[in-house]
Amino acid sequence: MTATGEAGSLLLLRHGQSVSNAADVFTGWNDAALSGLGADQARDAAAVLRRCGVRPTSVHTSLLSRSITTAEIVLGELGRAWIPVDRSWRLNERHYGALTGRDKSQVAAGTDAATFRAWRRSFAVAPPPMSADAAAVLYADDRYAGLPATARPRTESLADVWGRMRPYWVDVLYPLLLAGGTPLVAGHGNGLRAFVMHLEGLSPAEVERLDIPTAVPMRYRLDRRGRPVTGVDGRYLDAPAAAEPIRVGPAH
Repeated sequence: MTATGEAGSLLLLRHGQSVSNAADVFTGWNDAALSGLGADQARDAAAVLRRCGVRPTSVHTSLLSRSITTAEIVLGELGRAWIPVDRSWRLNERHYGALTGRDKSQVAAGTDAATFRAWRRSFAVAPPPMSADAAAVLYADDRYAGLPATARPRTESLADVWGRMRPYWVDVLYPLLLAGGTPLVAGHGNGLRAFVMHLEGLSPAEVERLDIPTAVPMRYRLDRRGRPVTGVDGRYLDAPAAAEPIRVGPAH
């Protein structure tokens, strides 16, 4: 802990563009590689961290390639590939259920606007569940071999995402912060929305409008309770994005 009574700083970074992002499909727990642009975005994120003098002391990723590769690029660019790395299914993207792998525009065309918006942005509404057969294929992947059946979702709301991520916050990230560390979470859009909702105390209505931009680092300096320090919290570390503590965009 610092002499001022602050804990460490939490760094949040949404992964760079994936090939599924580029194709505009619902990805969720499907594994998708970074696109060429996504790799460039990860290098740009590292440049921002370097320019700001921010040095992560540990890195935390999901089990999905787009998160892992983003973190590897960032650490390589910073010369910090040696720091501790932890990967967890708890940091995976939101499970989009039966929407997984489907083109977003086609889903929108066949669904009323309010339902489509709720599936994508709401706090409490989950998309229709993935079929049992599709889920069996997904969880046959070796990365989920040790994951109990009760922890294998077939769909998730944002509330469900925070429910599975919260133990990682309590058991892993918060202790590192109390020790004065600077953990970097190279995560996913919905998972980071859940983190920001918790840290900023956003309402469900506010989080519906919250947009986490791709590959723009955020830093939260936290106090001993794990709350942002007033005046220095939740700031994007590039000049254009740092004007507001959070970025809240239109619901879509």
